[in-house]
Parts: sequence; structure tokens; C-alpha cells
Amino acid sequence: MKRFLILQLRPETDASDAEFASILNRSGLSPDQTHRIRLDCENLPVGLDVTDYAGVIVGGGPGCVSDDPAAKSPLDAKIENTIMGLMPQITGQDHPFMGCCYGLGILAAHLGGDVSKRQFSEPVGPSACRLTEDGRQDPLTRDLQPKFDAFVGHKEAVQALPQGCVHLVASDACPIQMIRWGENVYATQFHPEADAKDFEQRIYIYKEHGYFPPEDAQSLIDVCHAADVTQPGEILRRFVERYA
Repeated sequence: MKRFLILQLRPETDASDAEFASILNRSGLSPDQTHRIRLDCENLPVGLDVTDYAGVIVGGGPGCVSDDPAAKSPLDAKIENTIMGLMPQITGQDHPFMGCCYGLGILAAHLGGDVSKRQFSEPVGPSACRLTEDGRQDPLTRDLQPKFDAFVGHKEAVQALPQGCVHLVASDACPIQMIRWGENVYATQFHPEADAKDFEQRIYIYKEHGYFPPEDAQSLIDVCHAADVTQPGEILRRFVERYA
């Protein structure tokens, strides 16, 4: 089978390695079934063609699409420009894509949607999500529990459904939690790869990044470990199963 292209954006090696391990664990992929590229320290191969891969999975990261370009670090700008440069291929060919957290902002911005910090940010921890009517029919989400918790943590959000997209998962705190464009291009605001241990590590790594008051770290960790988060990982597993 073709490999899956895994694009990672986290400049912290421990967070990047843990995220990659979580993607493998939730998706059922083995390392040799993937081509992993850390965009913080690697460039894409010249002339990369996304159709050489079964699908593309983009992990999360500390950057924000909606930040003032003049205020972005050279590294954040490089990562964002690299991902945005692939999106015309992905949407132009309706190629299988799963964007996780940051990947939703990238997809929505590419489609001309409104991504900002105006409202719908969510603190680190579990978020109560629910399937929409379309979500009850989509191959990646149908037959899931109609209501489930998912791990989130984001400063920006998609403010309204981008034109041409199908709304699959919603929440009261952040209405746009998962969308589909075309038949094969997906993105989630939540982290389908993450479990409580992943979020414990990320809380320690990112506690000075403005997601929450640093003194709240331990209480957030306790909340994550008390949550029952199982359905999001099934979405990632189904994505790989469908396109492998």
C-alpha cells in the first residue's frame, strides 16, 4: 500500500515524537507505512506530489494562522507557508487529508474562511462534542456515540462554516469542531490522536505559551485524566482504514 504522509509542526522534539507515536497508535499505522516530516527542521521534497501518498495527516502546533504575519517568527511563517503551499494540490485533487487542530485553521484559511481569535477559543482539556446530522452519515463519524468528549486547546477558531464545507461535529463552546470539504478532505479542531497522557505532557511543555495560567497546569492535568476520551481516536483509525 502507499504510505501516509505525516507532517508535524511542533518544534519541541519531545512533543513531536510523542505526537507521532500517538498518531501511529490511534491510526493503526506502523512507522514503515508512513513518511514523517518535521517541518520545523526539514523541508518537503522538491516536487512533492500528494497523490504519491495514500493520504496526508497534519498534526497540531503552537502557531496560529490568524496571527499578524509581521509578528510571526521565521519558523512559524516557514511552517505555515509550507502547509499552505500544499493545500491547492489537496483540495484541487480532493486528496485524502486529515488536519488536526492547526490543520483546521489551515484548511479553512485556504478556503477563504474566517479564522480568528474573536471567539470560540477553548482552554486545554476535554470538550463536549456532538455529531451533526451530516456527521451521523459521514463514513468517518457515523455510528460513533452522538455525544463524546475530545481533547482541545486552541487560541483561534473557525468562526463560521467555510463555503462548500460539510459540518460534521459541533460543540457549544466551539461550533466548528470537524468539517469535510469535497469527499476526502477532513479537519478537526480537537486532537483525534491525543489521550490524557499526551495532554499531560503538552501541558508541561506549553504552560508558558499563553493557553492557560501556568499555575493551573496540575488542575488541568487532573481534569484530563478524569475524562473519558475514546471516540476521536476512532475517527483517525477510520481515516486510515478508508484510504489505505
